[in-house]
Amino acid sequence: MSHYLAFDLGAESGRAILGTLENGRLQLEELHRFLNEPVRLPDGMYWDTFRLFHDIRQGLRIAGRERNLKLDGIAVDTWGVDYGLFDSNGELCVTPRHYRDPRNNAAYEKALAKAGRETIFEHTGLQFMALNSLYQLYAAKLAATPGLWSASKLLFMPDLLSYWLSGTQKNELTIASTSQFYNPAKKRWSTELLDILALPKHILGDVVLPGTKLGGLLDEIQDTCALGDAPVFATASHDTASAVAAVPAAGNRPWCYISSGTWSLMGLEIDEPIVTPKALELTLTNEIGVEGKVRLLKNIAGLWLVQECRRQWLLEGRDYSYAQLTQMAAEAPPFLAVLDPDQFIEPGHMPQRMAEYCRRTGQTVPETPGQFVRISLESLAYRYRQVLEMLEAIAGYRIEVIHVVGGGSRNGLLNRFLAGATGRIVVAGPSEATAIGNLLVQAMGAGEISGLAQIRKVVRNSFDLETIEGCADPAWDRAYEKYLRVRG
Repeated sequence: MSHYLAFDLGAESGRAILGTLENGRLQLEELHRFLNEPVRLPDGMYWDTFRLFHDIRQGLRIAGRERNLKLDGIAVDTWGVDYGLFDSNGELCVTPRHYRDPRNNAAYEKALAKAGRETIFEHTGLQFMALNSLYQLYAAKLAATPGLWSASKLLFMPDLLSYWLSGTQKNELTIASTSQFYNPAKKRWSTELLDILALPKHILGDVVLPGTKLGGLLDEIQDTCALGDAPVFATASHDTASAVAAVPAAGNRPWCYISSGTWSLMGLEIDEPIVTPKALELTLTNEIGVEGKVRLLKNIAGLWLVQECRRQWLLEGRDYSYAQLTQMAAEAPPFLAVLDPDQFIEPGHMPQRMAEYCRRTGQTVPETPGQFVRISLESLAYRYRQVLEMLEAIAGYRIEVIHVVGGGSRNGLLNRFLAGATGRIVVAGPSEATAIGNLLVQAMGAGEISGLAQIRKVVRNSFDLETIEGCADPAWDRAYEKYLRVRG
C-alpha cells in the first residue's frame, strides 16, 4: 500500500486529495479544500498566490500531524498559462496575474501585429487566446514591468508551488506547452518567437517530463508538517494533462475527450503535433501530455456560463445550488434559444448579457433561471458537436466514443444533451480525473506504475463510469443548424 498526495488547484477552489494505491486499485480521500479567489488591485487582477501556498501547507500538516501518514509522493497541478518571475536570489519579483487580467487583450493584438498569426502558430501549434502566457509576457513588457528584466527564472503556477515545496526550479513539460512559446514539434522553447517580440529568453529553465522527482520537502516544511523527506514530483502539472491521463479509454474504438469544468477542453490524443494551415484555420491547439502524447484540442467556455449566472443571482440575493439549477433546467422548455458560448468569456452580469445576445440575434429571450441554464447547457452541446466535426475533419476518421471527465461529468443533463447533439456514445467519469491523473503520474515516477496504459487500467478498475448511448435525433439536428446560423 502506498500513499500519494495531490494538490489540485482549479479556477474556483483547490483540494488536497490523498490517493491510496493497493493491488491495482486507487482510493481517494479529500483531506483539505480551500477557495481560490482572485484579487483585484488598482493595477490589475492577480492570484492570491501566498494564500494558495498557505493552504497547501495546511493540507500537508493534516496529512502529517493529524493523519500520521508517510507519503510516497506529493505533486501540484493547476490551470495553464499563468506564471511568476523569480530573481537570482530565488525571491518572487513579479507576482502571478490572473489570466483574465484586462491588460492582456491589448498586448494580444499588438503581439499578433508584430509577429503574425502564421509565424506564432508555426512555432507553437497553439490556438490564439489573449490569456496565453506569451501575451501576458508581452503585456509586462509594454507596461515596462521592472521585474521582467531583473528576473532570472519564469515558473508557471505548478512549477512555482513545487519550488516552494522542494527548492527546485524546473519547468514541467505539460504546463510549459500551454504558454505559446514552446515548440511541440522541436520539443524545446521557441526562443525565435521571443526574439521577434524582444522578450527575455534567459528566464526559461530546464523542461522536465511528467513524473520527474524534483527532490524532497524542504527541511522547514518537514519539521512543521511532520512528513519527513517526502518526495516532491512534477506530475502532469497542467490540470488537463492530468485529466486526460486518467481518461479510462480501452479497446480500439476511436475516442476523444472532454475535460469538463469551468472550461471545457475537447480533443484527441495523438502521437505527433498537427501544425498545418487547416489546424490554424480551425484554431486547434497542440499541447503535450504524458509519455509525449499530444493533446490536439480546443478550449471552450464550459460551465463558466452557469457559474457566472449563479454568481450574479447570488449577488442579487437569489441563492441556488448547482443541483437546483440543473433540475430547473431539466424542467425548462427545450431549444428556446442558442448562444455562442465563447462570446461569454468575460466575467460579470452573465444573465443580462445572455438576454441581450438573444435580443440582438432575434431569438426568444430567456426569463427564468432554469431557462438561462438550459440554453447554456444546450449551447455547450452544440459547440461540442461543432468541435467534434473539426476534430474528425483534421484526423480523417469518425470518433465513436466521447469520454467526459472532470467535475462537469457529474452533470447528467449536459451529458444527455451531448449524446443527443452528437449521436455518439458518451462515457462519463471519473469526476476526479485531474486528481487521479496527478496521483497516478506520481506513482509512475516512483516506479509503481509502468506507464499510461497501466494508469488507465487502474482508473477502469477503481471508479464507476456511466455510459449513455447516443442516437440520431432530428430535433437536435434542427437546433444545431440554428446554432450554426446564429453563430455565423
